[in-house]
Amino acid sequence: MAATNCSNSMPGTKPTNTGGKQSGPSAEQVVAGFQRLRQEQRSLATKAAELEMEVNEHSLVIDALGEADPARKCYRLIGGVLVERTVQEVLPALYCNREQISKILESLNAQMQAKGKELNDYRERFSIRIAGEEEAAHKTTVREREGVGPKGRGTGVLVS
Repeated sequence: MAATNCSNSMPGTKPTNTGGKQSGPSAEQVVAGFQRLRQEQRSLATKAAELEMEVNEHSLVIDALGEADPARKCYRLIGGVLVERTVQEVLPALYCNREQISKILESLNAQMQAKGKELNDYRERFSIRIAGEEEAAHKTTVREREGVGPKGRGTGVLVS
């Protein structure tokens, strides 16, 4: 997914890749690439949460209809149209939909894992530190070594 840099670029122009080749990207490009990766990971996580809710809703409906008479009428929303069916007709479709959503969810989770690894590799390659993350861990270990309590000489900046 990383952009490639042409080797015959014009003199005086900066390369526009985020791959970290010899000349290397500017700090702004590194930050923009990192934020793009984080946003992609967030959108994958959001979609995964939505699909998990769909699976849970399908399970609730399957449980409710499993106890009903198979000849009983039920209504199903298909493409914005409410159609009348029987429980016997709807249950197999619900099972199938739940299984398909579960497979998509597994695929999405694998993509999320890969994106997380890509994000960590990017952080390591460009030595990116997130404000407050490593500093807080470092300050905690320093305070523990020095025996300074929480009211010690804290001069850090709180970044949310």
